[in-house]
Amino acid sequence: MGSYYIAGHNGLVGSALVRAIEKTGESWIGKKHSDLDLLDRGKVFEFIADNKPDVVIIAAAKVGGIAANDSFPVEFLSENIRISTNILDACHKAGIKRVLFLGSSCIYPRLANQPIKEEYLLTGPLEPTNEAYALAKIAGLKLVQAYRSQYQKRWISAMPTNLYGPGDNFDPDSSHVLPATLRRFMEAVNRNVPEVTMWGTGTPRREFLHVDDLASACLYLLQNYDDGLPINVGTGQDVAISELAKQIANEVRFTGQISWDTTKPDGTPRKLLDVDRLHDLGWHHSVSLETGISKLVEWYRTEWN
Repeated sequence: MGSYYIAGHNGLVGSALVRAIEKTGESWIGKKHSDLDLLDRGKVFEFIADNKPDVVIIAAAKVGGIAANDSFPVEFLSENIRISTNILDACHKAGIKRVLFLGSSCIYPRLANQPIKEEYLLTGPLEPTNEAYALAKIAGLKLVQAYRSQYQKRWISAMPTNLYGPGDNFDPDSSHVLPATLRRFMEAVNRNVPEVTMWGTGTPRREFLHVDDLASACLYLLQNYDDGLPINVGTGQDVAISELAKQIANEVRFTGQISWDTTKPDGTPRKLLDVDRLHDLGWHHSVSLETGISKLVEWYRTEWN
């Protein structure tokens, strides 16, 4: 499709996109935060105008787990809205024809019917613990829709499910459930700790998509999708957090006890995306959760130990 600008190319999603694009032999550009602050509207406009990529993928965002989202709603709402509006407005001014905005499955109502169809957006209250981030992502996809309607842009939005993979965030205070759990069990094994305590009850169910699968889906959508309705990207399969913990514990050979701190929040009871529209387009995920966890454990041991 020509040259790509990947906003957030050093992040979990961005680095996977880089790997996928390089396999195609096409070119891409990216800027580190120190070289381009996406909150600086003037600098973003200047960068897009000077480079004029054929495709822009917005994978940049301020992200974090339940604790971070619950503690810093101002930053999660304000910064994410500014990132998306700065880039989208700059793309409009520069005449960029193809843009992919990446949202999140947290945009859907907390108690949405399962699996969650794209049409369920804005049909009920959001999960309070990540409401700020969700609202920012909703604003971004709505701006994409507005540009399509008002200016006939061929811009699209995709809503990935929970992601994981190489380059993940393992910080205990800001990481998501899968990498946070992996680190907790790895450290327990390394320190010979007999018990690992997990947040909540373990009953919520989550869907997990390997980030290399998301990158594959993004490139596929840019070639095969052109609709204002955001499209879900996931596996169509979910697992209880308690089962996820057992899988990770087995993979890292943790033989101790797993306990649950029920004073901590569970978050949304279940979050499984309906991916029929994506499947109907011809794309399916290729990395199973078991394989993905095994690969991530191997990566973690190489990069972190």
